[in-house]
Amino acid sequence: MRENLKVENESLQCSPSATATSPKKKVAFLWDESFLWGLMAYKALKSALLPFDLIRSEEIKAGKLRDYAVLFVPGGWASNKLKTLGDDGTCAIKGFVEGGGKYLGFCGGAGLATLDGIGLLKVKRKPTRIRVPSFSGRINLSLAVSPVWRGIHEPVFQAWWPSQLVPEGTGIKILATYGEALPDSFSSDLNVGDTEKHGRWAELEGLYGINLDPRRMLDDPAVLEGSCGHGRVMLSLVHFDTPNDRDGSIVLRNIWEYLGGVRHRGAASDRAERKARRHMVDDDSACLVSELFRRCAELISLGTRNFLWFWRNPVILQWRRGVRGLEYCTLYTMMKEIEEIIQDRLRSPMEGDDAGADTPSIVPVRDRVMRIRDALVPFTEEAGRLLILEREAMHGGYITYEKCDNPAIREIRTRLFSDSKSHGGLFKRAIDEVDALLFTLLLH
Repeated sequence: MRENLKVENESLQCSPSATATSPKKKVAFLWDESFLWGLMAYKALKSALLPFDLIRSEEIKAGKLRDYAVLFVPGGWASNKLKTLGDDGTCAIKGFVEGGGKYLGFCGGAGLATLDGIGLLKVKRKPTRIRVPSFSGRINLSLAVSPVWRGIHEPVFQAWWPSQLVPEGTGIKILATYGEALPDSFSSDLNVGDTEKHGRWAELEGLYGINLDPRRMLDDPAVLEGSCGHGRVMLSLVHFDTPNDRDGSIVLRNIWEYLGGVRHRGAASDRAERKARRHMVDDDSACLVSELFRRCAELISLGTRNFLWFWRNPVILQWRRGVRGLEYCTLYTMMKEIEEIIQDRLRSPMEGDDAGADTPSIVPVRDRVMRIRDALVPFTEEAGRLLILEREAMHGGYITYEKCDNPAIREIRTRLFSDSKSHGGLFKRAIDEVDALLFTLLLH
């Protein structure tokens, strides 16, 4: 995820973890502040039959990493992850890696490990003014020799609004660099193939006020690794966890074996895990979830019929410049997952001892759903009006997701999203509640 991140971390004194090299389990997956990207990674790892445990920042602060060999941090706003971790969490991660643990970060998770974040590797991120801040889609990679590329013959993978990294020290190995972008990729809301055909990058960069030409990314690091104390760090700006990416799934399996020494498990163990999960849902909560998901779906339909966006893949929209498409597809996709999980559990009655355990398991879900309703209903009501106003404003002049001359648009945007690039406002309140429920359902 793209973002601006500035953190004072030089004063953190972190002691290496003495138990990082003798874990009881293998891979910890940090869920916090990942949202769409966390769900995308979760589903990709499940599809690849790779083992992991979901954990939260509070568990890291409490020393939970001593049980693991690898910490995986998916995409999302690194600045928000850093706030949630706090000094205790960042020190725990640094101590874990320096003591022999492995760190794997994708996109925002990669940004978290740079000198702009925790500082696990001597790598910085290019300032926005000299990088391409809004690239998304398929791109060729130039690969170095590494076991993570075993079985890959055509290195075409997908990046979703990545940063661009600059190594600042020695000992960092570049595993892959960016090559040519494929014609079906986008820079902001511009199709790369169409724009290349007419040779208009320079003109459009002047109009948009940002760098757009994906050739500015050529030969920049896309995947790299290095050491931190006795541990290893691998950072990827490429999303190998993109839905329906067969080669991405191969790379995920290679990485799990390379960093954690684990192979993918059998489908039978995955089915057994799903069967062991508890019911946890009452009919009233299920009906309310369906109604809330319908509200999210109506927002997506509103944007589609007003030519504001279309689906790039099952979870990511391509939106026009001037609206916040990522927030809408995040909310929709996560609510869709919740609704599907709940409906599946209603169709699958509990067996044995679980059949009588209603109150302890149902009440937390019911409470979560009510909190989602309290934030999501006012959000969807105002967001529908905002989208129509933004659609009209696009015909009247210059508009971006953060700049608009219309005072009504500015007022609603501030209320719904705040003035920050990262998540804020009523959206953040709603998505935090959605995230909490989804985490609970995935764990149980």
